[in-house]
Amino acid sequence: MFTGIVTHRGIVRRVAGEESTRRLEVEPGFALDKLDIGASVSHSGVCLTVTSKDRSNYWVDVSPETLARSTIGSWQPGTSVNIERSLKIGDDLGGHLVFGHVDGIASIRKVESLADGNWSFVFELPPDLAPLVAVKGSIAVDGISLTVAAVDADSFSVSVIPHTYKETTLHDRQVGDAVNLEADMLARYVARQLGRAA
Repeated sequence: MFTGIVTHRGIVRRVAGEESTRRLEVEPGFALDKLDIGASVSHSGVCLTVTSKDRSNYWVDVSPETLARSTIGSWQPGTSVNIERSLKIGDDLGGHLVFGHVDGIASIRKVESLADGNWSFVFELPPDLAPLVAVKGSIAVDGISLTVAAVDADSFSVSVIPHTYKETTLHDRQVGDAVNLEADMLARYVARQLGRAA
């Protein structure tokens, strides 16, 4: 479980494996002495398990299902990723509850620098996620907890403060880039219950 509050920007150092599976070496940007083998870490919104480590880097394995549902298949050595370690009981919940289970991939339609220093991003809205996205609701974009500013039939927008823009991979994003999306879990369960009641 995560909060969508990115704490580090990691770098993919090595990619191994075939088309159906991947093994990634990641330099996370934090000391690994207290990171256990088997720990869950969010990588741009994808929860992956640490399988081995050395002094500065660790390895994670990526299943075919995860490759099919996320942007990981396009990651190469040098790719920058948003990093968040799993939530501990008693930690502050600064964003919203995030599983690290990507619901879909979307492309960026528009990036705009606003006069007040904030940034506006417009993303494609996959049809199967549309019922789960609402104005003022939460959504995780590449693992970043963001508030939906506007939504229509096939897109949604968010406003990004300067700190978030600078400290996450949004700083590197351009129109056409793909991002991982995870709908708010509360919206997902409400939609499922309403579907059962219909």
